[in-house]
Amino acid sequence: MLYIVKRTQLYLDDDLWQALHTKAAIEKTTVSDLVRTAARKHYLDDSEKRQKALMALSASGKTAPTCLTPRPMCVTCGKAHV
Repeated sequence: MLYIVKRTQLYLDDDLWQALHTKAAIEKTTVSDLVRTAARKHYLDDSEKRQKALMALSASGKTAPTCLTPRPMCVTCGKAHV
């Protein structure tokens, strides 16, 4: 399977780095994987739930209120940039 990924660099304080490093060792994974998992959970879970709800609503024949329409959110400022 082909994955398209973006590379980034994070600056972590020593306490956070140590906590991630320890957890990664315990779980036999990498710090990168822990960070990706946390980011997905924090930033994608709600949009995935919202998308499923919209799909169910769409299948019912009803229309969704505009406040439920998913929009891309800027991670930096938290606003929708369409």
